[in-house]
Amino acid sequence: MAMVSLAQQATISSGTACFSSFSSSFYATQKNSFFLPPDSATSRRNLKHSGVMATPECSSSSGMTDSQGGRILRQVLNKEGRAKLNLTSDRGFYSSPRLVTHVDDQFLSTLTNLYRERIPDNAEVLDLMSSWVSHLPAEKKYKRVVGHGLNAQELSRNRQLDHFFVKDLNAEPKIENADGSFDAVVCTVSVQYLEQPEKVFAEIYRVLRPGGVCIVSFSNRMFYEKAVAAWRDGSDYSRTQLVKQYFQCIDGFTVPEVVKKLPDAKSSQNTSPNPFSFITNLFASAGRDPFYAVVAYRNFKPIRE
Repeated sequence: MAMVSLAQQATISSGTACFSSFSSSFYATQKNSFFLPPDSATSRRNLKHSGVMATPECSSSSGMTDSQGGRILRQVLNKEGRAKLNLTSDRGFYSSPRLVTHVDDQFLSTLTNLYRERIPDNAEVLDLMSSWVSHLPAEKKYKRVVGHGLNAQELSRNRQLDHFFVKDLNAEPKIENADGSFDAVVCTVSVQYLEQPEKVFAEIYRVLRPGGVCIVSFSNRMFYEKAVAAWRDGSDYSRTQLVKQYFQCIDGFTVPEVVKKLPDAKSSQNTSPNPFSFITNLFASAGRDPFYAVVAYRNFKPIRE
C-alpha cells in the first residue's frame, strides 16, 4: 500500500469542514425525509419529534485533543430516536447463536467486492458487531482480523477472525483496542441497533490509523424490536442519511460516500415466451435485498497504487 503525505491528498477533513457541512446537510424524520437548517427554531421543534437532534453539541468522549480529531461535534439522535421496543438486555437477546446470514447472496457478493476494493492487503481489520462470518474476500491476506460481537459461540465459528471480544456497546460504548490499531473497521447490517452511535463512531475514529477506512453496510432487514426508533421508522433514504450524519458528527472523518446497489428486474429477465415471466421476475427482484454502504476515512482518503 503506497501512502502519500497529507499535503498530497485530494480529500482532507477538518473539524471546521465537518461542522460546516452539517449546517447545510440533510435532516430526515422517521417517517418523512425533509431538509431543515439546523439553526432554525422550526428545525429544532420538528426534529425534536423525529428522533434527530438539531442543536449542535460539542463534546468529547474519546479523550483526544482537538488537533487529533475524534471529538463529538453534535448529538445526532434525541432520546426518542434512541428508543427500542424491546427493552431487555442485548446480551440476553443475542444469547442464542444464529448461524445464518441475514441478507441474500447478492448483497453479500457486493459487500465482499467493496471490501476487496477498499481494504488494502496486509491490513489490520476490526469487524465490529460481527457474527460467524465476516464476508472478507478469501483470497486476500490480512495481517490481523479482530471480531467483536455479543455471542461468543458465533464469533468462535468465524474462521476469518484471529481474535474476538464480546461486549455490549449499548451498555458501554468503548472499543477494547488501543488508539490507531486498525487500517479498516467494518460493520455489517448492525448499525441500526446502536443506541449511542455518536460515541461508537468516535471510538471507531480513535482505533483507526490516519487514512484508515470505515465501511458501514446495511439493507432494509432488521430485528424490528431491537432497532432504534430513528432507524425503525425511517426509509432507506433517511437511514442512509442517518449513517452519514454519524460520520459527520465526528471531527476528522472525510466526507462520507454512499455506495448502493438496488435489485434490478431487468437483470433477472429471461427469454421465456411466457407472458407472465415479466411479472414473475418483477416479484423476484422485489424480494431481493437492496445494498447500501456508507464509507469514510480517518483524516484523508489514501491514494494507492
